Amino acid sequence: MSIRINNKEFEIYLSAEVINQRNSQLGQLITQDFAGVELVVLGILNGSFVFMADLCRYIDLPISATFIKISSYSSTGSTGEVRSILGLEEIIEGKNVLIVEDIVDTGISMDYLFKALSEFNPAKLSIVTLLHKPDAFKFNYSLDYVGFEIPNKFVVGYGLDYDGLGRNLPDIYQLSTP
Repeated sequence: MSIRINNKEFEIYLSAEVINQRNSQLGQLITQDFAGVELVVLGILNGSFVFMADLCRYIDLPISATFIKISSYSSTGSTGEVRSILGLEEIIEGKNVLIVEDIVDTGISMDYLFKALSEFNPAKLSIVTLLHKPDAFKFNYSLDYVGFEIPNKFVVGYGLDYDGLGRNLPDIYQLSTP
């Protein structure tokens, strides 16, 4: 099955069923790893909102959920430099924090975010990402939980967008090769 968004063709890459099954597995792992403690689940907007909502349903722990946005864009393109964290209102000092990201490719934003959040003295910072592009990754830090490792191709759906469109698709699609 394929779809068209803004004159680009995309083909299905991960079905909603496969994504849901992996979310269940990730939720079980997180529940085991954080057994007996409260967890702050911190979603990175905009892309993580669908993944985070579904993942939280599979985490059987007392959790608080909040979102932040990091600014790294100027006009329509990435500057390659993260400028600020917007919206961190939760006190995370002394707490276990799980950063939820939709996709980690180069790792620039996550590296900045991890360092910035560390300054708030959380008890532990962990990272869960639905998608990871190891071929594009430029850092040597570990991602604690990875849903799927994918090739360095453009993807859309399940919270990920192309020019603001496609976030509502239940499946993940990749850009079709001509």
